[in-house]
Amino acid sequence: MNNTTSPFYSPPAPSFFNKIAFAEGVSYIALIGVAMPLKYLFEMPLAVTYVGWAHGVLFVSYCACLPYFLFESKWKFTRCLRAFVLALLPFGTFRRL
Repeated sequence: MNNTTSPFYSPPAPSFFNKIAFAEGVSYIALIGVAMPLKYLFEMPLAVTYVGWAHGVLFVSYCACLPYFLFESKWKFTRCLRAFVLALLPFGTFRRL
């Protein structure tokens, strides 16, 4: 029995998902590490507006991919759940799924 026919096999994430995950992680770090200090320390709220908007779009894109992987790519539910939880943590989406 090879690895792809195993009942425990879960296909790897496509490269576009890894790119979205990386961009989402970078935007989260930029939001917390750059835009928030600019807003609260230097009274520049516009930074949070733009970086927050970009992060929101990337986060929704990341989360919108998860049902596709669950139903079409045959990822396990626990793997999709782990991917979602990792998106909520700083540096979480830098981990390859």
